Amino acid sequence: MSDLVAEFSAFRRRMNERILEHDNQVVRRFFALDTQTYRDGALPVRTKEMLGLVASLVLRCDDCIAYHVAECRKAGVTREEFFEVFSVGLVVGGSIVIPHLRRAVDFLDRLESTEASAPPSVD
Repeated sequence: MSDLVAEFSAFRRRMNERILEHDNQVVRRFFALDTQTYRDGALPVRTKEMLGLVASLVLRCDDCIAYHVAECRKAGVTREEFFEVFSVGLVVGGSIVIPHLRRAVDFLDRLESTEASAPPSVD
């Protein structure tokens, strides 16, 4: 796994655990709401993750963008589909999205190179 991808994943996991160890019901409920929102429903997870990626691009949240790029990959979003998603985010958000688009593509490239170098899974 590329350093950026591994570092992002480890930091996110570690800090979520740290945050959730505190007995704060507002924070816990918000995290639970977020988890529930991205489950299969009338819209499949794949679609919801693409929507989350567009929103993250428009809101210019690099952590959210990286998270949704990774979740989109897990959900089977193709490179061609990513670029359509990126185009929606760019059109909605305007040119201010371009720096975040660069980082999104870099993160996607790193994920893909990690996947290409990973040993095949045994199912």
